[in-house]
Amino acid sequence: MSNIINVFSEIGKLNSIILHRPNMELENIVPSLREELLFDEVPYLKSAQKEHDEFANILRQNKVDVKYIEDLAAESITDEEIRKDLIENFIGEANIRGLKELELVRELLSSIKDNGTLIHKMIEGIRKDELALEKVNSLQEMVSAQDIFTTYPMPNLYFTRDTFALIGKGVCMNHMWSQVRQRETLFGDLVFKNHPYFKDDKPSFWYNRDEKFTLEGGDIIVLSEKVIAVGISQRTEPRAIENFAKNILSSDEGFETILCLVLPRERTCMHLDTVFTMVDRDLFTVFPGIESSLEIYELKYKNGEIKTTLLNKELIQVLEEKLGVKGIQLIKQGNRGILDAVREQWSDGYNTLAIAPREVIVYERNVVINELLDKAGVKLHILKEGELSRGRGGPRCMSMPMNRDKVIW
Repeated sequence: MSNIINVFSEIGKLNSIILHRPNMELENIVPSLREELLFDEVPYLKSAQKEHDEFANILRQNKVDVKYIEDLAAESITDEEIRKDLIENFIGEANIRGLKELELVRELLSSIKDNGTLIHKMIEGIRKDELALEKVNSLQEMVSAQDIFTTYPMPNLYFTRDTFALIGKGVCMNHMWSQVRQRETLFGDLVFKNHPYFKDDKPSFWYNRDEKFTLEGGDIIVLSEKVIAVGISQRTEPRAIENFAKNILSSDEGFETILCLVLPRERTCMHLDTVFTMVDRDLFTVFPGIESSLEIYELKYKNGEIKTTLLNKELIQVLEEKLGVKGIQLIKQGNRGILDAVREQWSDGYNTLAIAPREVIVYERNVVINELLDKAGVKLHILKEGELSRGRGGPRCMSMPMNRDKVIW
């Protein structure tokens, strides 16, 4: 049981992973809410599911045990008290302003007896026309009756990387930057505290969803058994990283160093893994647009405190020094320079998912970076997609590794 969660690198042979298959929540993205729900376009559900199923098939064909967060969450509701707590927590965070409307939502969710159906309903959102709104009589509820949703859908949940990060043998349960995504972490919290997998071996929590400062999993990269990189980004705050660092570095997990990379605070670089991923011990992708302004800080835990040092070195120097690997290669851009880089960074060309050293899953559309990876001797598993990338996330974003083999350095 102690080896269920085992993530001490980005590149060890991948054994098990957590995904979310997009469902009706994508159908509930309407143009008027598109930006609030963090989508640049409205995706087509049938195609998105087909692409996601192919993603899961690539993993299974390479002997990866694929688990879905929606299934794990349903299996975690093992008694009535857990079910009631989940419903109340969901309602409490759904920003329902009318008291009668809140009561109607509670009645609706409580009437759903199948746990899987309950989880899917929470994810897809509750429309106003699903409730008996003729019963409402408050000013708030009558004025808002023409709105579409009582509880918003969670269309970003298929990016399972963000809501929690499995590191070492523990869990970083994140506080999401956007209020519309905060409820997504309810399901991971439910799973890692209640699923029968973890009955006898509860994982450590390196961070909790009710922390004050925001932290997202796309900013966390486990470089080795001793070193973790974390992006200071639009969605991850320095104070969150300090708290996370204190928890994990003071534990007996074995991690010794946190490298903090300061990113531009903008949507195109929303997470560290949109501009930087690990392919092998000596091979990384990096978007060249961040290199000239990149600041890197080192966090260490000494005498009960986090010590911070600014490293006045380039990224490749830091990686070689901290990982003890010489001759590291960075995959950056094609012959057309920054033009290629900017185009393919937008479509998550730098967001690779390693399933073994020098073996990654990539999007088909990023032909320039894929060619560079191929020339570097990387085995590529090409995912044909057109809808999944509309949510601004790549293969790494869509997955949360749960167990990897040890890497021999």
